[in-house]
Amino acid sequence: MTRRLLLPAAAGCGLSLLSALPAVAHGVAGGGLIAGASHPLLGIDHLLLLVGVGGVASLAGGQVLLFAIGGAVVGALLGSLGSTLPGAELLAALAVAALGLILLQSQRSQQAPRVSLLGPIVAAAVSVHALLHGQEHAGTAAWWIGAAAASAAVVALTALSLRRLDQRWTLGLAVGLSLAGLGLALAPLA
Repeated sequence: MTRRLLLPAAAGCGLSLLSALPAVAHGVAGGGLIAGASHPLLGIDHLLLLVGVGGVASLAGGQVLLFAIGGAVVGALLGSLGSTLPGAELLAALAVAALGLILLQSQRSQQAPRVSLLGPIVAAAVSVHALLHGQEHAGTAAWWIGAAAASAAVVALTALSLRRLDQRWTLGLAVGLSLAGLGLALAPLA
């Protein structure tokens, strides 16, 4: 079992090291469609969150995506209205780790997580990220459409891929997300 976890653990550590690089994940919500579409792909915390949501959707089903969309809309609206959340950047990083831990628990128990329990967790995780973007609210409608389309593509690609791949890939992703989320949370301390 330890050998099988070695590669995913190493990947997670590598992603954690990447988190120390300035990703400019929050603070710029301007530009058009292309800028919006590239944004979720360039911020490591955003990309990892989207992959985590896709991983959870691969196990729990598409219903969890309704919670993700709801969380995104609520978070973006609250942020654009001036709401703040103390430690939001830390919570955004821990949200990535939480999705990884959910995937790990599902692999361990060999049961798909219940959407009634999982949905609110996914909604909260996504809403924290969306809140940060809502605070930037300088983005045009085209920016938001591009960001939503790219986000949906990453989630869908992850969910469909994991459904077709061996369970070891899901396990590796779970370990990587857990470690990367913790690394992102601890990076500011370095």
